Amino acid sequence: MSPAEAAAFSYLPYVIGVVVGLVALLFGYKLVLRVFGIIIIPEDSIGIVNKKWVLFGQNKTLPDGAIIALKGEAGYQADTLAPGLHFWLWPWQYEVTKVKFTTIREGFIGVVESRDGKPLSDGHVLARKISCDAFQNARAFLVNGGERGPQITIIPPGTYRINTSLFKTTEHPVLEIPDNMVGVVTTKEGKPLNTGDIAGPEVAGHNMFQDAQAFVDSGGHKGLQVQVMLAGRYYINPLFAGVETKAMIEVEIAHAGVVISFVGEVGEDITGDSFRHGNLVEKGHKGVWVESLDPGKYTLNPYCYRVESVPTANVVLNWAEGKNESHRLDEKLSTITVRSSDGFTFNLDVSQIIHVPRNDAPKVIARFGTMQNLVSQVLEPTIGNYFRNAAQDSDVITFLSKRKERQEDAKRSIEEGLRDYNVVAVDTLIGDITPPPELMKTLTDRKIASEQRETFNTQREAQDARKELQQAQAMADTQPEVVTAERSVSIADFTAQASIKKAEGDAKSKTINAEADATVTEVTGKAQAGRTLAVGEAEAKVIRQKIESMQPGNFAAIEVSRALATSGQKWVPEIVTGGNGRNGSGSLVDVLLASLALNMNNKNGDTKNLTTATVSEDPEAEKK
Repeated sequence: MSPAEAAAFSYLPYVIGVVVGLVALLFGYKLVLRVFGIIIIPEDSIGIVNKKWVLFGQNKTLPDGAIIALKGEAGYQADTLAPGLHFWLWPWQYEVTKVKFTTIREGFIGVVESRDGKPLSDGHVLARKISCDAFQNARAFLVNGGERGPQITIIPPGTYRINTSLFKTTEHPVLEIPDNMVGVVTTKEGKPLNTGDIAGPEVAGHNMFQDAQAFVDSGGHKGLQVQVMLAGRYYINPLFAGVETKAMIEVEIAHAGVVISFVGEVGEDITGDSFRHGNLVEKGHKGVWVESLDPGKYTLNPYCYRVESVPTANVVLNWAEGKNESHRLDEKLSTITVRSSDGFTFNLDVSQIIHVPRNDAPKVIARFGTMQNLVSQVLEPTIGNYFRNAAQDSDVITFLSKRKERQEDAKRSIEEGLRDYNVVAVDTLIGDITPPPELMKTLTDRKIASEQRETFNTQREAQDARKELQQAQAMADTQPEVVTAERSVSIADFTAQASIKKAEGDAKSKTINAEADATVTEVTGKAQAGRTLAVGEAEAKVIRQKIESMQPGNFAAIEVSRALATSGQKWVPEIVTGGNGRNGSGSLVDVLLASLALNMNNKNGDTKNLTTATVSEDPEAEKK
């Protein structure tokens, strides 16, 4: 044996002694506990006592139906052992079970069910609330009349010393209602609903259904509740009320919310005799409310109220395949098929724009129930029948060519037809028209011809415009000359007018002068004539006297000689007078004629040197 092994064996007796001592102490400790009935309860637990038997006294057994002992009877005791040291609980008489505290976690609630207590009252499914320190005082619960079964009261989050032999506790999540949502409540406890009611009216004092006993005591009804719960966290007993989250009722902009109430008192119709298609009631009564909801969000129970959203702006409805608006009111409408008077079948798309005034929205809903019913019961047959009737009165080509007139007539007719339904027909628009294929070529050819004619007209207009442009350019180019000519014309006109004025002035002046000269001449002439007459008469008188004093021939010769002498003529040798051979002498007249001929030749420029002139009537004498 090695030294190490020898050393180990040397300590073995000491080890055995320690073990024997500990065993003896342990058995002695247990013996002491058993002898004195000592029970030690940890600080996080309670002790549930089960009394096995009773030696003395009258209350040896529990009453009939009882589970928990209140007076020391054999069985599970109502009182529990708190953490710490307890005496006189001998194991041969008492069985103590150590149970951890009941803990309800954050975000959960504790729902309690009692195994003992009085039976539930008739018609109730939950035991009424009892003051028992959140079920930590089992004795108070039973003494104060607690009822067995599911309890109406819940335990909020926390740690509790609950006698698990009497109460069974289960965790349930707290109720969370998100934003923009409401909680629709259906209670399982309360008075029965009145006949004809579908929901219980709102009652006060129950803290949004969190105090279920207060709800019952205030006269709340079981079943669907008109009141809804708003966004937040609530401690609602799921055995008392079921809560369904629903979105808030939203009335969009450019819409009116018409409320159809299924709850409330029966209202009196306030529409009068003028409206006989439904009843409108005041707000809060059962029926269609005469007052609409403005755009916004509302916390109304969707099972008690239905809000029909009626668009108050213009709504477009399309009778066309695959073409629907976002409001989906026209999702069941399709292209209209019509037959013309000439037997052709063709399709046409139609868009109808309508408007429902806000104040008339309740009347529309009272009459039809929904906007979809308005479309299917009124708009669809009205518009479809109009275009079918219109097509039967026209052939296809005429229908197509007079589309604008047809559209205007449709607008007037449909507007008049919808007025009786409190709907305003804003406009009717004809979309695509699909004529039979065999007519398409005719329409195409007609259109091409029309376009060509339009093109020719346009070209002609362009040429006319070009001609006018060229004329304008030519006129612009000649404008200076035109201006000059115009100015020249104006100047000439002014000059002519001036000349005319001057001529008129000269003529007037000359006329005046001529008239004056004529007057002067007339006066002078008259004077000279008188003088000449007087002189002539005097000379004639003298000549008559001279003639009378001598022979007439002698007087004439004397006067001729005097005239010749005073005329300055050279009679010798320039002129020789002689006879003509018949009487041997020339006449004095011949001499005068020769003298006059000579003077005329000199005046006419004759250069002949006429020194001698012979005047003779005898040719023979001229030869000599």
